[in-house]
Amino acid sequence: MSDLVAAARAWIADDPDPATADELRELLDHALGDGFTEGEQRAALAELADRFSGPLEFGTAGLRGALGAGPHRMNRAVVIRAAAGLVRYLTDTLGAGPRVVIGYDARFGSSDFAADTADVVAAAGGHAYLLPAALPTPVLAFAVRHLDADAGVMVTASHNPPQDNGYKVYLGGRVVTDAGQGAQIVPPADAEISARIAQVPSVASVPRSADAAAATGGRRELLAADIVDAYVDRATGLVPDGAPRDLRIVLTPLHGVGGALAGRVLAEAGFADVTLVAEQADPDPTFPTVAFPNPEEPGALDLAFATAARVGADLIIANDPDADRCSVAVPDRDADTGWRQLTGDEVGALLGEQAATSSAPAGGDGEGVLASSIVSSRLLAAIAVHHGLTHRATLTGFKWISRVDGLVFGYEEALGYCTDPAAVRDKDGITAAVRVATLAAGLRARGRTLTDVLDDLARRHGLHATAPLSVRVEDRALIAAAQDRLRKVPPTTLADSAVVSAVDLATGSPDLPPTDGLLYLTEANDRIIVRPSGTEPKLKCYLEVIEAVGPDEDLGPVRTRAVARLDRLRADIAAAAGLDAVP
Repeated sequence: MSDLVAAARAWIADDPDPATADELRELLDHALGDGFTEGEQRAALAELADRFSGPLEFGTAGLRGALGAGPHRMNRAVVIRAAAGLVRYLTDTLGAGPRVVIGYDARFGSSDFAADTADVVAAAGGHAYLLPAALPTPVLAFAVRHLDADAGVMVTASHNPPQDNGYKVYLGGRVVTDAGQGAQIVPPADAEISARIAQVPSVASVPRSADAAAATGGRRELLAADIVDAYVDRATGLVPDGAPRDLRIVLTPLHGVGGALAGRVLAEAGFADVTLVAEQADPDPTFPTVAFPNPEEPGALDLAFATAARVGADLIIANDPDADRCSVAVPDRDADTGWRQLTGDEVGALLGEQAATSSAPAGGDGEGVLASSIVSSRLLAAIAVHHGLTHRATLTGFKWISRVDGLVFGYEEALGYCTDPAAVRDKDGITAAVRVATLAAGLRARGRTLTDVLDDLARRHGLHATAPLSVRVEDRALIAAAQDRLRKVPPTTLADSAVVSAVDLATGSPDLPPTDGLLYLTEANDRIIVRPSGTEPKLKCYLEVIEAVGPDEDLGPVRTRAVARLDRLRADIAAAAGLDAVP
């Protein structure tokens, strides 16, 4: 305990934020037990031990964690150290004067973390470009390429709960010059940055004053609104001249920073009939109307459904809080809400077909590449083949998808779509919204719908039905235990079909780097991939079945068969992993 107390006191002495220093001081008082009950002391000790269990590590999306004092939380001290490590990496790689663009969302602490990062960059002799306001992540990703910056930092926790924040890092400019220019960090850069963060002796040792910037020739610049205008011009340019735009849209940003900008982009693209969900229109870091600010979560779109019913909408579009993801719902008279929320794989297939149709030359092989993560549906690969294009499967995460050479469209099933890789080398929920609206309006003008296109794809390629099994845990050790169980005793049958291939993705392959995941393929061509979430305490299972469809066959019974197989797969993999016993 003495080491823990000493570490906490040293952190308090070095903390640049009086609020988190006081928070940690109060927790330390509880842990020492003076005037507190034994139960309060035990709880405080456990909390203190967790906060000092180690530093936050760069994961799928850089740093991400709960707000609070200590090295295992998101706070100004952690961010200043991270910024110092990043700048040291950049100067070691490039020499003096790295150019870094910095953005932030409207979560608690985001603007302070962004300002601290800008101060560190400038004081180290770099040029720090700070976005002019709280803005969506795609604007930051756009700015990295548009400004030819060497790096970008986005302060956001995306769709995580209100108590979280995060720190995404992008590399471009002179650091990354291949197809991954402007994408999020990948190995070995993440480890090299982490190593330099670990070498920062203290927050007090990191220069961040205006005087230090002047001495080193550094500069901190608040960007003007024209950077946003440039993004809007690019996004609105995705709609072809003369394309139909007659569509009534309901839009929700889920209390995030995307509402005003997504609404502006749609309006300037010619979609004049857009209604924002009033209760969720303005940024609010408490996310008061949703349990989780993620459009995938049950209930997240309830207010959008109600608004759509009131205005008679043709389409619902939902962005997550930093607007890098996009969810779509379409009218469905058979659904209880009157709306069918499309899966990420369904939207990925629609946008993939749209991209392939515009990229593939008549009568010949195309040079464009469609890419998707390994946990996404295999339908995109079939679409690519049909149009004479190439398909690439990547590890999960847009840091991998967006750096595919020749990319014209990429997606992952978790509602992420890269629809304009020449400008934004990341998922972008706003340009995805424009692409979906363009497709839906064009179909509506011909008396057709998005679901009609999905039916067309099913008849051409077979019905690809996907479903998730996601288990959220309090104890992350349960995730490792489930993975270990599957490795030691892998399933031999799933949904009454023999497992013909069981691949431990941790070993890697010529096509994919190693990753913590397991892939099972059955004789019936069913597929299951099991992996831990990179951003949340969840174990995720991705299920897919493919049902053949006759030329004139009614799709209703085919879907019923597919759902039944998915249900059996879900039950079997849960039992094999021991997930059926997890509370």
